[in-house]
Amino acid sequence: MIFVKSILIGFFTLYASISVAQTTPTVAAASDLKFALEEIAANYKADKGQDVKLVFGSSGVLWQQVKNGAPFSLLMSADEAYIDDLSKNGLTIDGGSLYAIGRIVLLQKKGNPIKLGIDKESLVNAIQAAKKIAIANPDHAPYGRAAKEYLANMGVWDLAQPKLVYGENISQATMFALTGSADFAISALSLASSPQIQTQSTSVSIPDKLHKPLKQKMALIKNGAPSAKDFYLYLQEPKSQLVMVRYGFVTP
Repeated sequence: MIFVKSILIGFFTLYASISVAQTTPTVAAASDLKFALEEIAANYKADKGQDVKLVFGSSGVLWQQVKNGAPFSLLMSADEAYIDDLSKNGLTIDGGSLYAIGRIVLLQKKGNPIKLGIDKESLVNAIQAAKKIAIANPDHAPYGRAAKEYLANMGVWDLAQPKLVYGENISQATMFALTGSADFAISALSLASSPQIQTQSTSVSIPDKLHKPLKQKMALIKNGAPSAKDFYLYLQEPKSQLVMVRYGFVTP
């Protein structure tokens, strides 16, 4: 009897664990969202008593993973084009919604002697003084494409290109600057605005007219956890939007 009771307890414990795993949605999000989204997820837990699993990466890589069947319930891309493509291919519940417009900054570790500025002369001097400059990989990271557009529009792409080191995503590019692997990075304002990074760095905002708008869009993925819809709606509430604004995003 004790043996049977132990089996039953084990079964119900296993069932409960599987049930939680099945109902906890996995949110795949662009790396620029790391600090803002972690705060929103903590608020969601406090307000709703529900957890979400967060996975961060470059939008292009996450987009490809969705196409390959990754078990994500919600994708938050830093480029609306990836969501539009998934929608066109019938992989999302609907066309999704715009949740933010991102900004880029020049960022360096505190104490770095290179002077950063937004005018061309300052930028040229910074590039010439630097040994390495970090940006996200423009092949699949929207913030990397914005960085490339900025350098091209400033007329310094050819000057900077030999010194560029590419991060897999914007978080990794930022870490290159913070660890000294690069003299400075073209980072996301949302990362530069986080207390964790502010204590280690200085940054200069780049005028948004120097690159195409970073229109960031999200959508629910078909066959994802049903509970993801509640978090999707929570992201659009004023409380969540205020968090996004505090991290430097322009919200719809």
